[in-house]
Amino acid sequence: MPMHTSQRARADRGRGAGLGLALVSAVAFGGSGVAAKPLIEAGLDPLHVVWLRVLGAALVALPLAVRHRALLRERPALLVGFGLLAVAGVQACYFAALSRIPVGAALLIEYLAPALVLGWVRLVQRRPVTRAAAIGVVLAVGGLACVVQVWSGLRFDPVGVLLALGAACCQVGYFVLADQGGTAGREAPDPLGVIAHGLLVGAVVLTAVARPWTLDWSVLAADADLDGTPVPAALLLAWIVLIATVLAYVTGVRSVRRLSPQVAGVVACLEAVVATVLAWVLLGEHLSAPQLAGGAVVLVGAFIAQSSAPAEGGAEPVASGGAERELSARGTAA
Repeated sequence: MPMHTSQRARADRGRGAGLGLALVSAVAFGGSGVAAKPLIEAGLDPLHVVWLRVLGAALVALPLAVRHRALLRERPALLVGFGLLAVAGVQACYFAALSRIPVGAALLIEYLAPALVLGWVRLVQRRPVTRAAAIGVVLAVGGLACVVQVWSGLRFDPVGVLLALGAACCQVGYFVLADQGGTAGREAPDPLGVIAHGLLVGAVVLTAVARPWTLDWSVLAADADLDGTPVPAALLLAWIVLIATVLAYVTGVRSVRRLSPQVAGVVACLEAVVATVLAWVLLGEHLSAPQLAGGAVVLVGAFIAQSSAPAEGGAEPVASGGAERELSARGTAA
């Protein structure tokens, strides 16, 4: 088998694995709202739920942070940036936006992140992007507008819009920082170490924002109502910490390393679709025809973006992942 054919086959396998990781991450992140809503309705402040989520995940990841403590010396800016943007910034800006504008509008603005990533790569990094990735972003954002029914209760609040844009920019930081070192082979910072330290930084920042000393701890000792079914609040919190945070971040960062920030960002739009479907199934929140159609459009956009391929004989667009990324991500350990 020719060398380039073998490399392409390995790249395709790497792309498939990256896509699978991105889908797992989207499902895991999407399940956070279904578990968080009963806790909020039981009496917990939304910011307290976020603080418990990040703090719990940070404690789970603490052994990894200790194991990769050398990163504190080698990549301090990356760790602080990931913690401030990818962990604390997204959460704080999004929940602050919710206090001023409708949920649908906040979600739609936050998930403009894939389009902003394309702009960052094309205009700031001056690297080419594929047409398929751009089309996928447009379709995903349009479908997302239908999924979240952005027209429901629409009103303009400049501060709320700016906060939601802040969440979108922090999402861009998540994808860009998660990609750091993806082509550095053995020199790449271990993604688990980056996530662990980022969660610790995020927990510290959110402690100042959420003021957990006012938290009503008795809520966690009781049951919460999940569409008429009593569920231990501690169990819901465990789901948020272990699945919707730890698993979601680990699979998300690894997917960015194997795909690219742009492609992984478009696939991440499925998070809102997953959240809407889970709310329908578990919370009894019915879906309308526009929401179903929008979900289908998001799926089409994600499929188009992830199937983008580099032009023959040219420099490989960053939006496509590809052989060089896959080989470097695997390093030279083989």
